[in-house]
Amino acid sequence: MWCGQTGGAVSAETVNGWAAQDGVRAYGLHDGRRLVAYGELWVDDDEAEVELARLIVDPRLRGRGIGRVLVARLVALGHAEHDDVFVRVHPDNKAALRCYAAVGFTRVSAEQEASWNASQPFRYVWLSYSETS
Repeated sequence: MWCGQTGGAVSAETVNGWAAQDGVRAYGLHDGRRLVAYGELWVDDDEAEVELARLIVDPRLRGRGIGRVLVARLVALGHAEHDDVFVRVHPDNKAALRCYAAVGFTRVSAEQEASWNASQPFRYVWLSYSETS
């Protein structure tokens, strides 16, 4: 769910297009040779921060902890780059919000969220990773 848009499977062409974008580091989580989840790191060296983005778990495999594994691994990779790791989430995506909380993400301040949402087409919930959560 991105900005409330759902619509079935994401095509391989779409994912390949995302992965080819400048500044995108694409990662897949595999079960043997089968891709079961996909996620990206958007590394911003100027701001010294990393954003997790476009996280997808095979719909047939959701609810099995795969999302938490993917998020935890992406956080570890992101932390290798910068201390600040963020993710933005559609407020109605309750499953994603639970997943991120289980890994250690907490909501940023209302002021920070308002600032970051000012240039966005949608009011996201912004979360920050904290190792102490």
